[in-house]
Amino acid sequence: MPHPPTLTRRRLLASSLPGGLAAWQPARASNATTTWRVGPGEALTRVADALQQAQDGDTITVLPGTYRADVAVILQKRLHIIGLGTQPVLQADGRHAEGKAIWVVRDGDITVENIGFRGCRVPSGNGAGIRFERGQLQLRRCSFTDNQMGLLTGNHGDARLDIADCQFSQAPDNPGSLPHLLYVGRIARLRLDSSLLQQGRLGHLLKSRARTASITGNRFDDGRTGQASYEIDLPNGGDVLVEGNTLVQSPLTQNPVMLSYGAEGQPWPDSALTLRHNTFINRRTQGGTFVRVWADRLPPGTAVRSAHNQLLGPGDMALGPAGQSVGDRRSALPD
Repeated sequence: MPHPPTLTRRRLLASSLPGGLAAWQPARASNATTTWRVGPGEALTRVADALQQAQDGDTITVLPGTYRADVAVILQKRLHIIGLGTQPVLQADGRHAEGKAIWVVRDGDITVENIGFRGCRVPSGNGAGIRFERGQLQLRRCSFTDNQMGLLTGNHGDARLDIADCQFSQAPDNPGSLPHLLYVGRIARLRLDSSLLQQGRLGHLLKSRARTASITGNRFDDGRTGQASYEIDLPNGGDVLVEGNTLVQSPLTQNPVMLSYGAEGQPWPDSALTLRHNTFINRRTQGGTFVRVWADRLPPGTAVRSAHNQLLGPGDMALGPAGQSVGDRRSALPD
C-alpha cells in the first residue's frame, strides 16, 4: 500500500478503523506536529478517522465533498481543522455524536475554517452542527444549515467563542423545541463578526447569555417569509456591544421585538448595553419594537446607550429609565 503523500515517516498500525481502513500513525518527535489529509481517494476518507489519530497541535485538512454521518467528539487540546477549496459539508444523515451534535468540542483551543454542518437531528430536539462545551472555539467561514440548533454552547464560565464570516440559516420545523440558529450559554465571551443569520423559525436568530459579547458587522435577516422570534435575544443582560449590524424583521413574525435585553432576569452584575451605527428594518405591518430593555429585571442603573442607529419602518424604542438615545434616526420603510 502506498504511503499517503502528505504524511512522512509513517508506520502502519496493526489495528484498523471502521470500514476496514487501515490507520496510519506518524512517527514523530515529541514536539512535532502533523497535517492529516481527509478526502475521497485519501488514506483517511472521514474526519472522524483523522480525529482518532490526530494529536495536540496537529492540523486536519478536508477536501471538497459531502461527508455523510461523519460525526465525532473532539478531545484534542489544540487542533486546527480547515476545509480546502469549495466548502466541504458534513451531512448528519441521521447520525449524531453523544445525542448532541455532528461535532462535540469537549475542552480545548480549537479552530475550524471553511466547513459546513447540515441537517442534525437528535431526540432531545437540540441537535447542533457543533456543541461547544468548554475551552476556546474559533470559527471562520463556516456554515450551519437546517440544524435543530445551529451551534449550541454549554454554560462554562471560562469558555470563549469567536465567530467570523460564518452563516447560520434554515431553521427547521422542530415540534416541542425552539430551533435557535445560534444559542450561546452563560460563557465568558462571545465575539460574532461579519456573519449572516437568516431564515429562522419560531426560535431566535441569536440567543446569547454570555457575560461579555461583541456583535459587530453582521446581518440578521429573517427575510420576507421567515418566522423567527427575536433577531437578537440577550436574556441575562451582560456587557454587550452591538455595532454596525443590520437587523431585518419578517412581516410573518409572531414577536414584535427585534432586540431584547434582560428578558429572563438572572442578569450579569456588570451588565451594560451599547447600540451604535446599526440599521433596524421592521417589515411587520402591525408595528413593533426595535429594542426592548427589561430594566426591572436588570441591576439597578444598568447603562443603556443607543447612538446613531437607523430605524426603518413602524416601531418604537423601549430603552428603560436609564436608557439614552443620541442621534438615532427614524425613517419610513422604503419600497
